[in-house]
Amino acid sequence: MTTFSDFNLNPALLKSLESEGYITPTPIQAQAIPVVLAGRDLLGIAQTGTGKTAAFALPILHRLAATRRDPQPRGCRVLVLSPTRELTSQICDSFRVYGRHLGVKVAAVFGGVAHRPQREAMARGLDILVATPGRLLDHMEERNVTLDGVEMLVLDEADQMLDMGFVQPIRRIIARLPARRQCLFFSATMPKEIGRLAGELLKDPAKVSVTPAATTVERVRQQVYLVDAKAKRGLLVELFANPELTRSIVFTRTKRGADKVARYLEAAGINCAAIHGNKSQNQRQAALAAFKASRIRALVATDVAARGIDIDLVTHVVNYELPNVPESYVHRIGRTARAGAEGVAISLCDAEERAYLRDIERLTRQSIPAEDRRNDASLAVTPEPARGEARPHGDRRHDRPQNGKGKVHHRGRHAGKGKRPEHRGYRADEHTPAREHRGSRPAAGNGSALANVAFLASPQQHGRPQHLGEPRHGRSGGHAGGSHYGAGRASRSPLHRAEGRADRGKGYSFHAGGKAHRAR
Repeated sequence: MTTFSDFNLNPALLKSLESEGYITPTPIQAQAIPVVLAGRDLLGIAQTGTGKTAAFALPILHRLAATRRDPQPRGCRVLVLSPTRELTSQICDSFRVYGRHLGVKVAAVFGGVAHRPQREAMARGLDILVATPGRLLDHMEERNVTLDGVEMLVLDEADQMLDMGFVQPIRRIIARLPARRQCLFFSATMPKEIGRLAGELLKDPAKVSVTPAATTVERVRQQVYLVDAKAKRGLLVELFANPELTRSIVFTRTKRGADKVARYLEAAGINCAAIHGNKSQNQRQAALAAFKASRIRALVATDVAARGIDIDLVTHVVNYELPNVPESYVHRIGRTARAGAEGVAISLCDAEERAYLRDIERLTRQSIPAEDRRNDASLAVTPEPARGEARPHGDRRHDRPQNGKGKVHHRGRHAGKGKRPEHRGYRADEHTPAREHRGSRPAAGNGSALANVAFLASPQQHGRPQHLGEPRHGRSGGHAGGSHYGAGRASRSPLHRAEGRADRGKGYSFHAGGKAHRAR
């Protein structure tokens, strides 16, 4: 049986691994560590939860210790690119844990927080810089960081960065790197565009794979419930009546949907928290801490926010809404069955999502067991949404302007007087009542849980109801100066592009008229 000591790693690394209780490497670690130590480029196909962070972190730390030298000011020796704040933070923490006895300088750079502490950390020079592409480009434009001294480049979750529209930013970053460097490329799936990007970056790479591309974790028991869209909330509460759902992640396609589901579960007496790009970094970290400490039973998340959640013992993943990108299903259910445990993935599929289900089954090359709950009288039917809440994602024909020209006229006090142009940002019927109390929530247990829920729209929920895309957000990830947010321009996945580009911190919002306005 192979152990970490068989790799002849630096004794300081072995000491850190022993203190963490790690003795035997995972399959991806056993294959990747010797390749990286030998200085070769690497193409790794591995799902989340397989231990791939240590697969590149340990040999990188070993090589830095073997060739120790001070990094140049504003420079770094190793650059790691990852798609999300959470994943960036966790990779940085892993480097610090494994390299605690080596004295390496590590920093994380991502959006949603102030530039100054990041700028000061980079000014002194770093051994390892872990960054999201958007915020790194910001610092490059401000000349806070130079990349001409990078010796090793790591791209983690490359397929997710593709979905988020980061391929062109990545190419801009790579253009600033020295031609002579070692490159490590990791992805859970291998779509054609990712294959092309890998071909551009890697030179004679060694390929390691622990699961075939686009397959799901074997230890995850999968189940689909065919259900009417209006009955999904009732079925979700029924699922949580099972005491085995002790630590679950519920996925939605949009940020607004995550907030609505979280409020509904809270009203039904189920402790939970929502995590998505409109939450501040402190709110996201507080939600993750509560989830890890089992103070809440459920974490309601969007795909992008959930990437980087590295929490063991997640018992269930519930797809409240199936993803419109089939690869995201693989990533979602990879949140459970980690570290050798078993898990359950439950998907609620309404009529409009059947095409998504077929795409998922085609990608994973398997048929997921399905149970028909469409005519189940025991499921309560969700009432019509309260004012300010998005309509159910059923027939959306009536959401469109009906005045023949595709325009929505704002009937305010200046209407007909020629004093103000029409307002194209959002429809008048979607305004949130100014005096509604955002923090109010009905108490659970008073009558029907479904009937008692009053969903209130927050300022960042203004704009056209979203189906595939998510609202954009500004620098802090929250409401910016009273502006409202519409859907961002679509890339391969509008959801991913909306949250991904917002990480750049530019603070742009896209209105229904198609023009970008800078948030003030």
